[in-house]
Amino acid sequence: MTQNERLDYLVEEFKTDSVRYKDLTTPSDTEGKRQLLRSLMNIRMPGEMDERVLEIQDDYLQERIRENGIVELSDIPEIRNGISIWQGDITRLAVDAIVNAANSQMLGCFIPMHTCIDNAILYSITQVLKCA
Repeated sequence: MTQNERLDYLVEEFKTDSVRYKDLTTPSDTEGKRQLLRSLMNIRMPGEMDERVLEIQDDYLQERIRENGIVELSDIPEIRNGISIWQGDITRLAVDAIVNAANSQMLGCFIPMHTCIDNAILYSITQVLKCA
């Protein structure tokens, strides 16, 4: 299965899995499909999922990680006394934790297609968990 075939498959499976968003129109472009899949993965509540979907999701996310590249802590120069500053895509970081200024409910964002930091962190955590 190619990466584009995985993406199409996963978008349809995650749409089907969602009662609220099953009728969303799937974008025709790759980036639009990626955003839709990311959003559907971010808002999905815990629960059972078909093993085939999980395997294809794992393959898809592993390839996305390879495509984007990983940034190790050793790649980030130390500014002073163990402090480093890095700007970039947090989903590329090979780190143990990412800290976010949480909202008052201490919950993440549940808005599909929203490009907030909460959804970026959730997507990053999904990728990291799939690698483990």
